[in-house]
Amino acid sequence: MRTLNRKSAQTHPQSERKGSGLVMGAACLIMLFGFTAFAIDIGYITLTKAELQKTADAAAMAATIEMYEGWGTGASLTTAETDAAARQAAVDIAALNRAGGQVSCFVDPARDVRLGNAQWDSVAQEWVYNWGVAPYNIVEVTVRRDQAGSTMGDGPLALFFAPLLGRDNSNLSAVAVAGIKPGVGVRKIPGLNVGVLPIALDVYTWDAVMAASSYDDNFTYNDETRTVTVGSDDIREINIYPEGSQNLPPGNRGTVDFGLNNNSTADISRQIREGLNDADLEALGGELRFDMLPMEINGDTGISAGIKDDLEYIKGQPRLLPLFDTVSGPGNNAYYNIVRFVPVRIVYVKLTGKPAGKKVIVQPCPYTDPTVISGETIINEDSILAPLGLLQ
Repeated sequence: MRTLNRKSAQTHPQSERKGSGLVMGAACLIMLFGFTAFAIDIGYITLTKAELQKTADAAAMAATIEMYEGWGTGASLTTAETDAAARQAAVDIAALNRAGGQVSCFVDPARDVRLGNAQWDSVAQEWVYNWGVAPYNIVEVTVRRDQAGSTMGDGPLALFFAPLLGRDNSNLSAVAVAGIKPGVGVRKIPGLNVGVLPIALDVYTWDAVMAASSYDDNFTYNDETRTVTVGSDDIREINIYPEGSQNLPPGNRGTVDFGLNNNSTADISRQIREGLNDADLEALGGELRFDMLPMEINGDTGISAGIKDDLEYIKGQPRLLPLFDTVSGPGNNAYYNIVRFVPVRIVYVKLTGKPAGKKVIVQPCPYTDPTVISGETIINEDSILAPLGLLQ
């Protein structure tokens, strides 16, 4: 009679089950490791991509700042100077940002930065980019981690665990486009004044001087010192003192009332020095829209020696000059039909002596401030400029 040894009978099946469990456990560990590696590296890639985009955005906006002084008839920078300054600004700001384990991002000024001109297409209702075309009002910056073999900081992003699965790195890049749009108005921002000059010039004189092949050019504005000196800077100049123009009524030399009608000389002086304040803009409905012109503005007493010191005080500072096409009524009862605003700076004032020798000379200049409202419209060389912004 044979006795069944249960212990020996069960040993072999249990060993098989243990072996199978070890194999399955090892497979699960490999899968878990793979998923963990995948998750860590994907997170690292996502973080680096965000860092690159932030850097590209900052670099593009820094480059855009440099383009303001290179815009329009009153530009203080040449096209070449604007190009160089914008590219260098992008490089400098990128270098201050970290991404993907690098303490500094590298931007090649020739490869990764391009400038161009953007114009609004009113038919297609979109901005049309013309790269490499001046005057520049848009810039594109690309920040890279995709240059194989580079030691400049733009090489492919090295991954942590993916090399165990056959992938050593990831190629990444981020692109940002920033630019300058035209302003279509100014709005009230509590505590911020708007630099509107309460003196009007006829639009015909402005357009004629802007289109002329020869023009006065006797004064120079220095951006660094913020001073005006005698000398040529190749920027057109206009005398806005009346000079007996037929477009001006008797007794009115071109000053106008923004805000309340019948402004006093003190109001005119304040607006010359400080611009339009909250109360002035509130009287205009809280904003002054350039895209809703024309508008009629009551005229005030003429340009007299009483405001000479005020005009001297703002010499060199950018201001918005109203342009009119018609004026009706005499003296304080005059009404100007304002059709446009243009950016200027005063470079010379002489309001003493004989009328023929009196002058208030201005030249076009770039103008922007936080109160300017950005709009979708054609941008011209004498446009008022909106604050910079990202376009994509």
